[in-house]
Amino acid sequence: MEFHIQDFMHYLIVERGLAENTIESYQRDLKKYEQFLKNVEQITSYNDVSRVHIVSFLRYLHEQQKSSKTIARHVASIRSFHQFLLREKIADQDPSVHVEIPQTERKLPKVLNADEVEALLMGADTSTPLGIRDKAMLELLYATGIRVSELVNLNIEDVHVTMGFLRCFGKGSKERIVPMGRMASEAIQTYIERARGQLLKKQSSETALFLNHHGNRLTRQGFWKILKKLAREARIEKELTPHTLRHSFATHLLENGADLRAVQEMLGHADISTTQIYTHVTKTRLKDVYNQFHPRA
Repeated sequence: MEFHIQDFMHYLIVERGLAENTIESYQRDLKKYEQFLKNVEQITSYNDVSRVHIVSFLRYLHEQQKSSKTIARHVASIRSFHQFLLREKIADQDPSVHVEIPQTERKLPKVLNADEVEALLMGADTSTPLGIRDKAMLELLYATGIRVSELVNLNIEDVHVTMGFLRCFGKGSKERIVPMGRMASEAIQTYIERARGQLLKKQSSETALFLNHHGNRLTRQGFWKILKKLAREARIEKELTPHTLRHSFATHLLENGADLRAVQEMLGHADISTTQIYTHVTKTRLKDVYNQFHPRA
């Protein structure tokens, strides 16, 4: 059964051109599904899978206290996989066709206020090459709203400091051009001139913009450790995620009157309904201001 998952991964890469992170999620979900079918349901062929088995797997995820969002993602992965098996004539039926995706609770994203962003951006120790790099990464994230995966995948030729924009590849390898402000441009310029060469090992041909202390491309996990450390040092008590600066970027733009369509384009959202979540955040914050300052609130 396992080689069918590998065939499906190949299909996602070659024919659908999905992003690496998306493919990793599919593979992780389907391996867990396959193990459940083998170990719990004693199934050795996908042709023997029925709707009852899929529902049983979803119940198992629920008992593991997985969120409705995680379960919904598993359902989407299983559906796509069974459709692939049917289309390739590996199976003669699709047992997922009547399995419903659970309703997911749409949580408002966590954002930092302007003072918290300032504290975070000023927290890096710019007397060291690594600190100069950290400052440049944070300034760039807040200035552009790009995803952390897009940040670490940037190559040095993707950033045009003098013209004030960068090129990145988002979900589905879709290219987009994003403007960046003066402060981010200056931080990147400083990093390239004063720090990157020190991090880059001799005779290395590494093309990545942001490097770790070994001179290799920084990973998402590496950035996440840096962000948590800097947030702790800045005494930011809010729960942070790798997307926190992206959420803050979008929210602060809308609070200051930016056009929703422009924010959608900069974030690289395919559907504007995804961007609209930030309008709910700004309304919530307006209500907080009203309750705090209006004498009859």
